[in-house]
Amino acid sequence: MRLAITGLQISFGTRRVVDVGELHLGAGEIVGLAGESGSGKSMTTLAVLGLAHTVGATVRGSITLDGTELTGLSQREWRELRGRRIAAIFQSPASAFSPVYRVGRVMHGALRLHGMTRSQAAEAASRAMRQVLLSPALLERYPSQLSGGQLQRVAIAIALALRAEVLLADEPTSALDVTVQAEVLELLRELRDREGMSVLFISHDLAVVGELCDRVAVMRQGRIVEQGPAARVLSAPADPYTADLLAAVPVIRAEAGP
Repeated sequence: MRLAITGLQISFGTRRVVDVGELHLGAGEIVGLAGESGSGKSMTTLAVLGLAHTVGATVRGSITLDGTELTGLSQREWRELRGRRIAAIFQSPASAFSPVYRVGRVMHGALRLHGMTRSQAAEAASRAMRQVLLSPALLERYPSQLSGGQLQRVAIAIALALRAEVLLADEPTSALDVTVQAEVLELLRELRDREGMSVLFISHDLAVVGELCDRVAVMRQGRIVEQGPAARVLSAPADPYTADLLAAVPVIRAEAGP
């Protein structure tokens, strides 16, 4: 099992906000973590990245990557692992880039941080940009000169260049228009199929989860209330909360003719 979460508890003081008994992600698998805003999805993401402490949370339980325990790692150990083995993209891709630096400087810096030489970083960055169907020339631009969809692709390219094994995608398409959203989803599929990358896809949108994911876990108030194959969970939900979420998905119906 590539990523395994067991008995995960995230708290702010005495208030527990996440209590996940079990969640796993296999090699080359896309798993959706779905739920309403505030259900604990993003806090779970921060815990997997070793960043929950940055917002004042404490973490208990087990998070393993290929059998190696991640909870309790030192910050130095996390810096070596984060990005290189576990990467993340977020709802607002612009937040991953400093507005005063060209995107190439940010990307090259990330690659050199993980041991690449200047020439290796330049070569890997150009190759990854082409893999996400962007011209390497865009690396010379500032974030404000790229669209949201282009910035999201650059963020994915960084993970690709670092050859990350697990990608945490936290609402990566919700700020994009429908056409660009479809392009990013297709890119995530290709990364799984071509590179064998495992993806934990966090979203409140069950329609998108159903389109992309192999399995889905539904989260409510910090707990997973139901999980299983996406086709089964989304067609015949066992938990009333999942059924309520599905009922809230907009359905476009064709108007009857005259």
